[in-house]
Amino acid sequence: MKKESGKRLAGGTPKPASRLLDKDQAKPHAGAAGTRKKARRLTWQQIVLIVIVVLLALALIGVLVWRSLFVRPDLPGSGTNTPPSSGDSGAQSGDAPNISQNGIDYGDGIRPRADGERKSQDYYTVLILGRDTGGGGNTDTMLLASYDVTNQKATVMSIPRDTMVNIPYDIKRINAVYNYNGQGEKGIKALYKEISQLVGFEPDYQVIVEWEAVGKIVDAMGGVYYDVPRDMNYDDRFQDLHIHQAKGYRLLSGDDAMQVLRYRHDNGNKRGYADGDIGRIATQQGLLKAMVQQLLQLKNIGKVQELAKVFQECVETDLSFQNILWFAKSAYLGGLKVDDVNFVTMPGNYNASAYSRTVGNNQSYVTPYAKQLLELVNNELSPFKEVFTLKDLDIMSVNRDGSLSSTTGYVEDRKAASPPVRPVKDPEPAEEEDPPETDENGNPIDPETGEPIDTTPSGEGEGNSSNSPNGSGSNNSSNSPSTPSETTPSDPTVIITVPGDTQDPPEQDPNAPASGSTTTPEPAPSEGSDPTPPEPDVQEPTPPPEVPSDPGFVMIEPPPEA
Repeated sequence: MKKESGKRLAGGTPKPASRLLDKDQAKPHAGAAGTRKKARRLTWQQIVLIVIVVLLALALIGVLVWRSLFVRPDLPGSGTNTPPSSGDSGAQSGDAPNISQNGIDYGDGIRPRADGERKSQDYYTVLILGRDTGGGGNTDTMLLASYDVTNQKATVMSIPRDTMVNIPYDIKRINAVYNYNGQGEKGIKALYKEISQLVGFEPDYQVIVEWEAVGKIVDAMGGVYYDVPRDMNYDDRFQDLHIHQAKGYRLLSGDDAMQVLRYRHDNGNKRGYADGDIGRIATQQGLLKAMVQQLLQLKNIGKVQELAKVFQECVETDLSFQNILWFAKSAYLGGLKVDDVNFVTMPGNYNASAYSRTVGNNQSYVTPYAKQLLELVNNELSPFKEVFTLKDLDIMSVNRDGSLSSTTGYVEDRKAASPPVRPVKDPEPAEEEDPPETDENGNPIDPETGEPIDTTPSGEGEGNSSNSPNGSGSNNSSNSPSTPSETTPSDPTVIITVPGDTQDPPEQDPNAPASGSTTTPEPAPSEGSDPTPPEPDVQEPTPPPEVPSDPGFVMIEPPPEA
């Protein structure tokens, strides 16, 4: 066996020739090995720098997402649409059209304030309208909300659906304004105008919510816990509306919540709210308050996508969904509590009425209490520092004479500004009675006996008689019936004068005319004669009694048979 020849390398064992490389070939390998070694070992400064860059990128993305999710609503500009001075109407401000920056023509009425110095930097007002498409499209739910974001205070005022407003139509209920003006955008603008004039300022934004949206929001929340104030049972097949709710505290579904909101009374106007529409409004406010309280809980933050879908389907507004999320974020981070939300109902007379020319009777209304509403506007609803007066609010009232008036001094319906003229009803014609049956001579027949009824009045056919100075009388008669004269007594009873008779005289007929003749008492009837006077329905008069040729007295007898 041959031994490997050559010198041994210092410091190591001999290596195969195949592994021995020249210097030029070894240099590249040495550089590559050094590069790989640096890539595996980053310095701590490099690691910190990379982490900072990644965090800044995430923060930037988060800020962009946050800003796109939560957008602060803009407020109207200042000084571009200063309304007329307090109490002035558009008609008094000159020939320029009385149109606000929202494009609303107020005509001859008062133009509400639309801008000015606000009570705080972020003080917003929103008009919320609930539209019931299943009930004819009327806006029965109207809420005016103010939200002071800076101080985390909110007020929500319910406006009754029967509130009287200053409109040119005969029926002046506010809930019908939307339909009067053709619904849609035009109807909303007209309703916005009336509420603005009522409170003296234009709300910053408006939200129109379909009734069904409330139920969908409740379902998206997973239900809402609420104490139903009473048993509710009502069925309306025409509207396909069925309400059946039991009194008590429980978890309501979306359909349950809709039934509670719509309920007024049971069928037949039985077992309704004792205070009428006020009770219904109180129930609506209580349910909405419970929804707000539970909606602001942390568990509902993950349901933003479901709520956004309901918003897109059932809500019309000039606010974006990002604006609404900004309000929600401000309330949540600002610590707004339910106790900080003041739910009120517009103060007013809920038993007012006014005459309707078209219907012809009195219509029920709610007329605001002017001073109480003014105080509520100045203290809690208006976003402006300016103090309003009664002339700035268009509040209607009914006078004692039935005429209507406004705190602005202008009534759009000029006929209603005068006492109503009620039509005089014609007396109902008397019912015509069927003519009685008569015989061949025209005399009526008694339906019970079938005998003719004597219709000859007492004394009819009696001739005119007078006493001559010598005691003899003359008698003129005719075969045709004649009306007794004023001098003829109405009583055909035989009156005779008996000399020497001492009985008291009978009472004189008050209808008999005064004359110079003396009326003497009737003598006692002769034997065999009937003492009872003749019945009034006897057809033939009783023949006169026979008397001597010279009896010494005068006899007046009934006329002979015709």
